[in-house]
Amino acid sequence: MARAVASLPAGSRITDYISLGVIAKFVPLEKVREVLAETQRASVRQRDLPAHVVVYYVIALALYMRSSYREVLRCLVEGVQWLLDPSVPVKVAGKSGISQARRRLGPEPLKRLYETLVAPIAESRTKGAWYRHWRLVSLDGSTLDVADTQANEKAFGRPGASRGASAFPKIRFVALLENGTHVLWGARMSQYSTDEITLAQEVVRALRKGMLCLADRFFPSYDLWHRAAKTGADLLWRVRQNARLEVDQRLPDGSYLSRIYASTSDRRNQRNGIVVRVIDYRLHNVPGSEPVYRLITTILDPVQAPAKELASLKADEGPGWLSFRHTVRVVQRRLARWALFPLGKERSCTKRF
Repeated sequence: MARAVASLPAGSRITDYISLGVIAKFVPLEKVREVLAETQRASVRQRDLPAHVVVYYVIALALYMRSSYREVLRCLVEGVQWLLDPSVPVKVAGKSGISQARRRLGPEPLKRLYETLVAPIAESRTKGAWYRHWRLVSLDGSTLDVADTQANEKAFGRPGASRGASAFPKIRFVALLENGTHVLWGARMSQYSTDEITLAQEVVRALRKGMLCLADRFFPSYDLWHRAAKTGADLLWRVRQNARLEVDQRLPDGSYLSRIYASTSDRRNQRNGIVVRVIDYRLHNVPGSEPVYRLITTILDPVQAPAKELASLKADEGPGWLSFRHTVRVVQRRLARWALFPLGKERSCTKRF
């Protein structure tokens, strides 16, 4: 989740070890070793930096973003011996040793841990995390600048500009955000040329029954809606004003039932339509607001979720959107210091998320 940037004080303190203990609590050593075995990255011989220590080191780097690599490793090594396995003789490696250890690890173990362990954590009392009985989550995407190297440009590409190309290659990513806790999970990343809809098709697989997923107008499409709804989650997505949504049935709260289709041919023949509920609303006395906002939802019964409440829910989505943007800025600052190679970028984005 988005957080303040931390740094390590000179010399080890008990609180440093406790911080590492919190990491070990949420990322259990047993799970780390299991993932290392599954990805064939477990250390086959005793090294200065065993693979499981490198995993915790990479995670710690994301927490102590203002500290040097070696200082984070020093604190981690002492913490590992104190908290995890005192019998393992680990010493603080030099810059070359750290770099080699991270390359041996690769991105796959961090990606697998992220997919396995990072998930919504809101409790019933968590403010802003719920609407009635639904857990609120948001689907969003963005881009991240990476170092201006030939390797990164080849791996990720860069957008065009009015004169030539942009200053930096970019990674595109899409993720889910839990409103209230700001946990970012289910993230997928790819080249800049990959559109958000393509990435979102993978991301929505992380949705579950009991969630209400909010998304902006750039996401709705027949296929993506179908994929997301199949998970059992409910959806509340904004659509473009010119979206063709004919009135099938008016509802007491002012909303109405309609259908979405995969193609013009399907619409013409009324074939394979998906029933949705449409909510149109306006924002009064809000400078810069659009004439009409339009939402579609899988919640067809207005008694379960009245139109005014859903419109208010989407209009008040700002804190979640701002948290997503803040997380992007935090990740971006760290990317400026990370490895100059594509492998390092993929691992770095995964650990920060």
